[in-house]
Amino acid sequence: MPSQALQSKQIPGADSNLFQPYVLGDLRLRNRIAMAPLTRNRATRGTDAVNDLTVAYYRQRASAGLIISEASQISQQGQGYAFTPGIFSAEQTGQWRKVVDAVHRAGGHIFIQLWHVGRISHVSLQPDGGHPVAPSAIRARGKTFIEGGFVDVSEPRALEASELPGIVADYARAAENAKAAGFDGVEIHAANGYLLDQFLKDGVNKRQDTYGGSIENRARLTLEVVDAIAKILPRQRIGIRLSPVSPANDALDSNPQPLFDYLVGQLSQRGLGYIHLVEGATGGPRDIAPFDFAALRKAFAGTYIANNGYDRDLALKTIDSGAADMIAFGRPYIANPDLVERLRRGAPLNSLDQKTLYGGGAEGYTDYPALEV
Repeated sequence: MPSQALQSKQIPGADSNLFQPYVLGDLRLRNRIAMAPLTRNRATRGTDAVNDLTVAYYRQRASAGLIISEASQISQQGQGYAFTPGIFSAEQTGQWRKVVDAVHRAGGHIFIQLWHVGRISHVSLQPDGGHPVAPSAIRARGKTFIEGGFVDVSEPRALEASELPGIVADYARAAENAKAAGFDGVEIHAANGYLLDQFLKDGVNKRQDTYGGSIENRARLTLEVVDAIAKILPRQRIGIRLSPVSPANDALDSNPQPLFDYLVGQLSQRGLGYIHLVEGATGGPRDIAPFDFAALRKAFAGTYIANNGYDRDLALKTIDSGAADMIAFGRPYIANPDLVERLRRGAPLNSLDQKTLYGGGAEGYTDYPALEV
């Protein structure tokens, strides 16, 4: 039987840097492929803790160089969808530990994505049925998922400046819990129209205080969160997800290039491990608006993870040209637990069952087949 090295030579692209080990900070990853965060709405009812199905799901996908977990709320206020997991209670932290241990036993690495949805929520999910919170009291034109199905998001209220230190403290507490659960690091969710992205974007942030107006003011909360977490975890174990031009959840900025040039410069000065960029519209066209993503890569001293619409050919080209350090794949990972091997071989991908994306049990979650050896 031919050796793997010989087989690789016979498969165009199989010897690409995409499939070679990569050093992220002080972590040696087995390849340059990341599993992007994927909301699946399968946390346990009543506790919003992950469960044994979650353990199996992530263990199946541990051949990724880096798994970035599904977004996990830092508080009840931070929750925007039913059955998404949290990382703010002792039970949630303990259950996540089972996932982390399973991934590590399988030879993988895993970061948890820390999440506050801001205005993308519903009163039924909020403490005491209160309004979701936002930088400004502007309702999003969007939907959220509650028990019973998809509904319009609720009217938000504007956060008082006096409340913001408490939200920063929630992020720090979540990072402490992630550390206790054994995660290799955390990714701060500052993309896709959720709370931190809402503060960044002037289409959503109409504040007149020190958290609104100028680029420096709008970036303030995100950087405060970064600084708080950096007191808990090594900076190289912290990543952040950004989506400069994505219209996801109705969050837009009138001039995103200088905003993100400034923010990424600040993140680089702080020595973060990586920035994770949604290039274009989340889950949509990559060329939705003019933006120089290469400038962000050049400005950032750490790892640049590229995301959005990557297939095998584009990933190979991007990595081998040096345009990115790692590639994050999202939806392909839902139906293909062995995505790394399928990409290496150039093998066909399993088809995705749209009906089982959100909620439910093992069907469409842990029952997708791997390639036959």
